[in-house]
Amino acid sequence: MSKYFREIIYKNLPNIVSILGVLPLVLLFREDSFQFIIPLIIYNNIMDDLDGILAVKLNIKSDFGARLDNVCDAISHTILVMVIGMHYSLICGLISLVAVAAILIRSVSRLSPSKVDGMGSPTNELIRHLLFVLLLADMFSFNPAWPLVMIFLMNTISMFIPYPMPYMIRSQAKTIPAILLVNITLILAWLLPYTTPVIAGGFILTYFYSLIKIFWKRLKSIFVHV
Repeated sequence: MSKYFREIIYKNLPNIVSILGVLPLVLLFREDSFQFIIPLIIYNNIMDDLDGILAVKLNIKSDFGARLDNVCDAISHTILVMVIGMHYSLICGLISLVAVAAILIRSVSRLSPSKVDGMGSPTNELIRHLLFVLLLADMFSFNPAWPLVMIFLMNTISMFIPYPMPYMIRSQAKTIPAILLVNITLILAWLLPYTTPVIAGGFILTYFYSLIKIFWKRLKSIFVHV
């Protein structure tokens, strides 16, 4: 391989990782696809974080890479949400389309490079919440349809909140070791069921805490200006 092609591959490593994070989702179009949903969610989350780590670590961030990452997120998250929603019930499937619309609207709003940084967590958080609901449903043998409906609706709301949600676990993970640790916890929640309630509780409770803090601050600011 010539030096020219090696340089091209090196400069596009984050973009290659972004694309590789989406490609295996074609497995979900198989007839027995749902058996792959949990490992694919974890895989996609890892690859989505890895492309950002590579871009920062190798100092090869670009506007094109940021847009590509956004597009890959929109594709992968849309597929995962629709597959999960349609799998359980008609109402769950219909509500999942609301979440899909929110994902697409948010993704389009992030096509401007100036609006990309730090804006992706709500869509990624939705996918993590879906993962935890599926794991807990399998662990405690309950139908996840209505919890999924609630997750779709709550995360749809948070996707349109124009304020950061800094108290979520993933938002707190600002260093590479911390980001890696977040992904390790997802793997542990999958492979070690006794850790699942604790890990799921941590992610979901910090999400709700972030929402409450945002609404409380907005209420206080409204009353101050009245």
